[in-house]
Amino acid sequence: MSISEEKEQRISDAGQALQTSLTGRGVTLQDVARAAGVTLGTASKAINGRGKLSLETRERVRSEARRLGFRFRELEQNVPVSRRAMIGVLTSDIYGRFSLPLLMGIEKAFGSRPVSAVLCATSDQTHEQEHLQMLLERQVDGIVVSARREDPRPPIDLGAASVPVIYAHTQVTDPHALCVLPDDAQGASLAVEHLIHSGRRHLAHITGPGYFEAVRLREGAMRRVMAEHALSLSEQRVLSGPWQESWGYTAAQYLIKQDPSIDALFCGSDQLARGAVEALHEMGVRIPDDVAVIGFDNWEPIACATRPALTTVDMNLEAVGHYVGQCLLDLLAGKLLSGIVRLPCTLVIRESSGPTHTSE
Repeated sequence: MSISEEKEQRISDAGQALQTSLTGRGVTLQDVARAAGVTLGTASKAINGRGKLSLETRERVRSEARRLGFRFRELEQNVPVSRRAMIGVLTSDIYGRFSLPLLMGIEKAFGSRPVSAVLCATSDQTHEQEHLQMLLERQVDGIVVSARREDPRPPIDLGAASVPVIYAHTQVTDPHALCVLPDDAQGASLAVEHLIHSGRRHLAHITGPGYFEAVRLREGAMRRVMAEHALSLSEQRVLSGPWQESWGYTAAQYLIKQDPSIDALFCGSDQLARGAVEALHEMGVRIPDDVAVIGFDNWEPIACATRPALTTVDMNLEAVGHYVGQCLLDLLAGKLLSGIVRLPCTLVIRESSGPTHTSE
């Protein structure tokens, strides 16, 4: 027997053994790769008709896939462009504040290719798993998992299914997962730089609970930027509480009464900022002449309705969604993507953050 014949025999034996072990469960791409004697990346390229592979390798992988009963998901090449892609979205954002802009971005990334989204909103892990099973039964082409908060969460359990998954505005500790988030630290840096450049020197921070990763990232960035300008942020000028307008009101009142020299408030959300603005108005503090206020989120129903209108950090969630959509297309085309990607925020400047009256 020649070397090539021996290799083919080993691959065949491995495939037969694997097929026996797969009895009673679904077949994954990893199973196909193992049976064909190739890497996971090579198997993905062969299945999706991408990459520079020999005809022999491509056909061997696809033959093993058919033999094992692997369900092909050929969106990019072998399925016509007119074929409608179906994307499942699992989210804990039951009000759509974060998930809807993400969906808009995903749809734009698909361009002229028809795409449908199945949005499943849930507030607990049990219902999430039920929704996940429904998505798998509907044979979605990809799944996006999003949340109201960016803190690490357990990865979803696909079982034996082979479906591309991307985590957006949330993250998992699995090093093989792809997580796409706004860059909170960069966004906070933009806000603080703007305040300092407009003449503010006595900054305070009103934010949410400290167990949120976003809270820690933003406060850390604020301290770094202030230190770069030879300014300090005392613990007394950082107040953490619930993500509620009433907390912004209470915190702003307390800060200004305790330290009237404060000339800027950087708030961790637009709701907190609006509460702070209301408190400052009642105290006779002029905005932005005496105290500038900046929020975070650029939630326009709040930011534009506040008087004066709020300067705020925009997390560019639609752009995050567009990036996620592009990555979904890449994953479906056989590319391997993983890691944590943080995309830049922008600062939307409105009337609440003009220069201090002493710097004009």
